[in-house]
Amino acid sequence: MNAEARARFSRRKEARPQELTTAALSLFVERGFAATKLDDVAARAGVSKGTLYLYFDSKEALFTAVIREGIVPALEQGEALFQCHGDDPERLLREILLGWWELIGATDLGGIPKLMMAEAQNFPEVAKFYFDEVMGRGRELVRRALRLGIERGTFRSVNDELIVNVLMAPLIHLATWRYSFACCEPKRMDPRAYLDAYLDLVFHGLLVAGAKEPR
Repeated sequence: MNAEARARFSRRKEARPQELTTAALSLFVERGFAATKLDDVAARAGVSKGTLYLYFDSKEALFTAVIREGIVPALEQGEALFQCHGDDPERLLREILLGWWELIGATDLGGIPKLMMAEAQNFPEVAKFYFDEVMGRGRELVRRALRLGIERGTFRSVNDELIVNVLMAPLIHLATWRYSFACCEPKRMDPRAYLDAYLDLVFHGLLVAGAKEPR
């Protein structure tokens, strides 16, 4: 190791866990779960592998921390919206859907759904953690907003368990697109225009007949 590298590792030996999870997230998104090595995460964070092991004893533990630091707080923000907009189900659902995109889909975290779809079969324990902690919680959040709108007469009576999946699929598609075919036609899928069209379809489909026009 040259003098510059020794100095860098010396300065960074007390790296915080968050710096390690940030490095891990970027590598997971770039390379996938299987191809990401702990040595590479340590190098990206500017620490030794031994320093990384002070905080995380496996790649699975590191991935778990990435999810709990990045995605779980976004879900908590979504759950808090019920306190602010519980009397306006349309706004509540809109804020939840847009919030998912702004806090997850449009960030580096948006690469995680693509990673999980590609590698879930090979890492079932990791997939089960993600399914329970992220997908299950997120779907329940949207389902609650739908059910509230139905109960208050804002939304048509629909099968909320099915419609949750219908609502989430276009957002996951847009996030996945960013990390796949966007390189082929970067200008075609404009996120803002896509989201406007998506929300227009969602609320014209959900609002009861005779209700006010969607916002």
